[in-house]
Amino acid sequence: MSLRVHTLPTLLGAVVRPGCRELLCLLMITVAVGPGASGVCPTACICATDIVSCTNKHLSKVPGNLFRLMKRLDLSYNRIGLLDSEWIPVSFAKLNTLILRHNNITSISTGSFSTTPNLKCLDLSSNKLKTVKNAVFQELKVLEVLLLYNNHISYLDPSAFGGLSQLQKLYLSGNFLTQFPMDLYVGRFKLAELMFLDVSYNRIPSMPMHHINLVPGKQLRGIYLHGNPFVCDCSLYSLLVFWYRRHFSSVMDFKNDYTCRLWSDSRHSRQVLLLQDSFMNCSDSIINGSFRALGFIHEAQVGERLMVHCDSKTGNANTDFIWVGPDNRLLEPDKEMENFYVFHNGSLVIESPRFEDAGVYSCIAMNKQRLLNETVDVTINVSNVTVSRSHAHEAFNTAFTTLAACVASIVLVLLYLYLTPCPCKCKTKRQKNMLHQSNAHSSILSPGPASDASADERKAGAGKRVVFLEPLKDTAAGQNGKVRLFPSEAVIAEGILKSTRGKSDSDSVNSVFSDTPFVAST
Repeated sequence: MSLRVHTLPTLLGAVVRPGCRELLCLLMITVAVGPGASGVCPTACICATDIVSCTNKHLSKVPGNLFRLMKRLDLSYNRIGLLDSEWIPVSFAKLNTLILRHNNITSISTGSFSTTPNLKCLDLSSNKLKTVKNAVFQELKVLEVLLLYNNHISYLDPSAFGGLSQLQKLYLSGNFLTQFPMDLYVGRFKLAELMFLDVSYNRIPSMPMHHINLVPGKQLRGIYLHGNPFVCDCSLYSLLVFWYRRHFSSVMDFKNDYTCRLWSDSRHSRQVLLLQDSFMNCSDSIINGSFRALGFIHEAQVGERLMVHCDSKTGNANTDFIWVGPDNRLLEPDKEMENFYVFHNGSLVIESPRFEDAGVYSCIAMNKQRLLNETVDVTINVSNVTVSRSHAHEAFNTAFTTLAACVASIVLVLLYLYLTPCPCKCKTKRQKNMLHQSNAHSSILSPGPASDASADERKAGAGKRVVFLEPLKDTAAGQNGKVRLFPSEAVIAEGILKSTRGKSDSDSVNSVFSDTPFVAST
């Protein structure tokens, strides 16, 4: 008995070989039971297709046999303490959401997220982070949401978020920050797509008012500052009033949470609401100055071109802009009306502004579907620069003339005091007069007329002195009015009056008018 095997041709002329179906089934089974397959789920986790939850399992590291094609991984309420380059053993290319809240994470090293490059949402909230070092998130090029709230962060490195070009939301609430992170908006590592920043309930006492105006309006409206221990300040009040007038939800929704500390002295203070009428009696000039710095008030000069931008959050290629003037005129793009022109990007140009062009202008921005619109009010003041310059020039001339007159007067006074000439004739006359006066005083001492006295007698008389003598109170009886100089011995008065001739005429003149009593030595 012989056995024949016949092969039956197919419609395409191919031959079906035995064992092909078995090989295909074996390949499918190998893929299904291999490591990382969709059917494998760690015993400590709960899996649902592309979602894996390993919460509250006392894990200190990520399980190595997780489904590699998962998109969401929840590791919250575990014991993970350090994120280094090896904390995730394998690569998860499809993972876009990683939740690590309520762990014991104290530090993040560079390269910690190299195995999860496609994350769009990273939750590190409620951990024990104290600082965020430079470029620890640089591998997350497509990250959009980063949650760091309820940590102990007191310092942010300027380059901490470098490389996150797609980051849109950043939560930093409930930390220990003492400065507003201005590096997120200006500088080398600014985040152009950041539309939401929550720094509420930190320890920020003030805002950088001189730099906050550099933040674009579409980013400015997403800054949340409530719950910080602000120091009461009119500039801060002006900033919040500006946001309130523009209906920023960050201020509208948390109006009563914006407070500041008002100090009555060095020891006592009280909390007051920032957004209240007549706050600290802030003057209009201070408020308008802040509005001007924030772009809410623009100054225009008569005859000089002015451009005003519509700083709106909806500003993009799919946005239409319309301006409404003070007289309710509609100013639309590509429609030139007198000296007004509106560009497609929303900028308003006023050629040769006039005084009647001053007022409040409203920019209305809306998308193509008319589903989203926003109104921005801008005040434009018009003044005449030529008049101001002429007044300033006149004031300068007046001040300069007054100053020159004062300097000239001072110079003349100094010349009169120190440089007055004294001729020789005047000096000679002064010496002669002094000589005559000396002779006149000398003649008082001579006993006879000056004409009868000889020159020798004059010289002798010039050397004499006059003594004023007073009788002693204890004069003895029998003196008959005579003065007794000393009770022990008698002295002749003429002997006392004699003196040497070495004295000058001036000394003799001085002695004539002296009231000092003379006391003779024995």
